[in-house]
Amino acid sequence: MQLKPITKEGVPAALQKAERYRLLNDSSAAESICLDILQVEPENQSALVTLLLSISDQFAEELSDGVHRARDVLPRLTDDYKRAYYAGIICERRAKALLHRSSLGAADVAVEWFREAMSWYERAESLRPAGNDEAILRWNTCVRLLGRHEPSGRSAPREYEPALEE
Repeated sequence: MQLKPITKEGVPAALQKAERYRLLNDSSAAESICLDILQVEPENQSALVTLLLSISDQFAEELSDGVHRARDVLPRLTDDYKRAYYAGIICERRAKALLHRSSLGAADVAVEWFREAMSWYERAESLRPAGNDEAILRWNTCVRLLGRHEPSGRSAPREYEPALEE
């Protein structure tokens, strides 16, 4: 089967629908709508951002190639600030997805993703428009989450301790 193209006139409504689906936690539908929009308007910045966010919304469900798919969108963003900011979002969301999985060593890996997110947020902060504190807010969120998942003074990963059977 072949995909059916949408019309240029339908792009604004489709973009609103994609954002609505994201809010309704149907990120795969939002991603699909963004891909349809980008077939008609390949450089549509709003669709690219919504696509990236839709993909990263799915990290908790599927970690396989989501990071690569989201990162593939970054070079298509035309604004340096947005590229840095959304690179941080990808890393932060990957870290949170790892924490929700609660697998052995996930917190240690998540810490590295949070640190990478913070470096992107620092870059975004240096490029930000006046009055835009988004990168600072995200940085602070990462710091607080690191405080919960990385005890101070811990320099090496915790050793595995098997649970004792009764």
